Amino acid sequence: MSHPDHRMNLRPLETPTGVSAVAGPHDIGASPGDKKSKSKSTRGKKKSMFETYMSKEDVSEGLKRGTLIQGILRINPKKFHEAFIPSPDGDRDIFIDGVVARNRALNGDLVVVKLLPEEQWKVVKPESNDKETEGTYESDLPEELCGHHLPQQSLKSCNDSPDVIIEAQFDGSDSEDGHGITQNVLVDGVKKLSVCVSEKGKEDGDAPVTKDETTCISQDTRALPEKSLQRSAKVVYILEKKHSRAATGFLKLLADKNSELFRKYALFSPSDHRVPRIYVPLKDCPHDFVARPKDYANTLFICRIVDWKEDCNFALGQLAKSLGQAGEIEPETEGILTEYGVDFSDFSSEVLECLPQGLPWTIPPEEFSKRRDLRKDCIFTIDPSTARDLDDALSCKPLADGSFEVGVHIADVSYFVPEGSDLDKVAAERATSVYLVQKVVPMLPRLLCEELCSLNPMSDKLTFSVIWTLTPGGKILDEWFGRTVIRSCTKLSYEHAQSMIESPTEKIPATELPPISPEHSSEEVHQAVLNLHGIAKRLRQQRFADGALRLDQLKLAFTLDHETGLPQGCHIYEYRDSNKLVEEFMLLANMAVAHKIHRAFPEQALLRRHPPPQTRMLNDLMEFCDQMGLPVDFSSAGALNKSLTQTFGDDKYSLARKEVLTNMCSRPMQMALYFCSGLLQDPAQFRHYALNVPLYTHFTSPIRRFADVLVHRLLAAALGYRERLDLAPDTLQKQADHCNDRRMASKRVQELSTGLFFAVLVKESGPLESEAMVMGVLNQAFDVLVLRYGVQKRIYCNALALRSHHFQKVGKKPELTLVWEPEDREQEPTQQVITIFSLVEVVLQAEATALKYSAILKRPGALGHPGPEKEEECDDEPED
Repeated sequence: MSHPDHRMNLRPLETPTGVSAVAGPHDIGASPGDKKSKSKSTRGKKKSMFETYMSKEDVSEGLKRGTLIQGILRINPKKFHEAFIPSPDGDRDIFIDGVVARNRALNGDLVVVKLLPEEQWKVVKPESNDKETEGTYESDLPEELCGHHLPQQSLKSCNDSPDVIIEAQFDGSDSEDGHGITQNVLVDGVKKLSVCVSEKGKEDGDAPVTKDETTCISQDTRALPEKSLQRSAKVVYILEKKHSRAATGFLKLLADKNSELFRKYALFSPSDHRVPRIYVPLKDCPHDFVARPKDYANTLFICRIVDWKEDCNFALGQLAKSLGQAGEIEPETEGILTEYGVDFSDFSSEVLECLPQGLPWTIPPEEFSKRRDLRKDCIFTIDPSTARDLDDALSCKPLADGSFEVGVHIADVSYFVPEGSDLDKVAAERATSVYLVQKVVPMLPRLLCEELCSLNPMSDKLTFSVIWTLTPGGKILDEWFGRTVIRSCTKLSYEHAQSMIESPTEKIPATELPPISPEHSSEEVHQAVLNLHGIAKRLRQQRFADGALRLDQLKLAFTLDHETGLPQGCHIYEYRDSNKLVEEFMLLANMAVAHKIHRAFPEQALLRRHPPPQTRMLNDLMEFCDQMGLPVDFSSAGALNKSLTQTFGDDKYSLARKEVLTNMCSRPMQMALYFCSGLLQDPAQFRHYALNVPLYTHFTSPIRRFADVLVHRLLAAALGYRERLDLAPDTLQKQADHCNDRRMASKRVQELSTGLFFAVLVKESGPLESEAMVMGVLNQAFDVLVLRYGVQKRIYCNALALRSHHFQKVGKKPELTLVWEPEDREQEPTQQVITIFSLVEVVLQAEATALKYSAILKRPGALGHPGPEKEEECDDEPED
């Protein structure tokens, strides 16, 4: 790492005597419900704060009988006493109230819960508009629906310019779930970016949490309508600790200087309030910490939880490392990677020994006899300009009968990763490359990622290809799978391909194109791009006609200073025809391979499914859209997609309205998951909701996804290149589960990285002004989509210069009336009505705490900005 670090003594911790009776803030993180459950005093005796976990046998029996329920725990980052697990029947999430009920489980853990008696269920009052009680707190949306654009970086390769645009690498295969190109900056995940951009002070403390919104009380619930009750439960067992048990945060001395604990332990306060406070031994702290604690007030540390006893409301831990100053990009980045369990260490010597040793490496002569030789074909890559790991290439050859031979050529990574080798094991464990704004943590050593496997131009490369004979309308006449050798003739960027698409009859000057192999001309490449574009348009039209769904959301791209690496600016990434071209053929290849391996190995195929939206959340959204007068058809993925292309106005803010509605429609969506076909009995469960296809997999990105490496091996076995995989279905499912976990962690890290850089940008370049559109209205706050930057922020009424504010529902439409204090005593107070789709002016400004920024609503009628009259025009519901 570039910054100095203070290495800690990592000896095992013993449980400190008397921990349960520690002086200080006993009830950190405890909800009112927690406090009620405790006795009035535990002084002088140990009292268990948490219940003892059930035995494995009792848990197994309870799950079989249906008296216990398992699920992934999600903790609300805004109100960390609230947590949820999904309901197995797709109904409203099951509520878990407080730290005590969570029973030491952390966010993301796979837990087993027991339902509480009905009189203890959560009462959701019908007039409440606080919908935070369930849904996607972090971006639990399937990344295929958002379509990942993985940020590529190459600061070192941009020596000719002080600035570098960090754009997103488009992987078309990731658009499978309908979420468009973008990393989901809009989903709630961005509002809970660890210490960086979450508004913990306001969200956890300052923001008023009124018990008249929702409450969990013992009362006679028999008279209440079923819809107003939310099943509540407590955690009785942790099946799998998926949370890393690592956290970044700050060291503090204990409050009671006279206690025995003060002489032995310091208090670690995590930046993420969902993680408990942690006792750490003073012997693990910097040697001068006790004497000079203020010197470390802004130092970011990593701490790992090693134990959490039943009789202690704080966990026990060990300091792992001092990262550096809070607010700086590299320390914060390392903290994010550590918290999410990303292995960013150097590859071991044992792993590196698995790589070809005699460099420069050349393809062995005998390999050519085993493969179809395509080196003379016009094949090229289309990627972000900064991309180094080039997974895929395309070709398009016109045939005499008017049809086309179209090829998707994917790097043959499995050739270089021997099964069972140390390299294979580390790739399986990492499972995915992790893309940050400023760098990539690769799944494989860079020699493979950027050289031997990467389909760099004018170099012989080993590939796995899918080649079709297609009509100009995209109808498949023939299909071939096989191992190949290619020689890419050029490396096009999306910008290059886009300029070719936009200038179909013009010759593009050689100075505006990358080097092209002398065996092929720029005209040949240009025509191939045009032919692919024409076919891709027809494929896309047919996909959506067949019922596919896409939820496009905004994504930020940054301009970084070449010297400092700090963000200089940002813009919304534009998704254009060149992106769509690549996407269509990657989707086509993934679907073709899915059918091929499933036919060959119906019990052993690694596929990817996307379950339909969560029933209760979808029903709630349908009801909301009906109340808002939005004619959205939720009957199928295709119907929803059609609605989203029609249900917004034709004014200049129509895109913003669509973004708001798209965000709402994203919330009920579930994760897309890898799975082994032999472990699901019902083929209907194989379906991919967003793509509306029966079978799907990932084949096109083996350099950065281990699932694709496994699929390559399965395809090789299906084609007779190798023996069948020696993997039992349950073993393959375990690997699939691990890939799911690591992809979600990677997605979280990517979002946090984006949030980190944006927070730095606000600090360095702010305040930033923008128009914003209201996305949600709560009792004492409202959420906005900041149009210029595509980020979502919450604005709190108590942070504004208001005389008063009033929440009501007009019909069932939430409405917040703000009464502004007049700037001049002679003026009358100004009223401002906030409702869904209201257009407002906001200012993003940095706060004193490192990497925190807030959104402040500008007073209506301010000079140069829309006044109340103009704003009222924008409050109209979108036209049909």
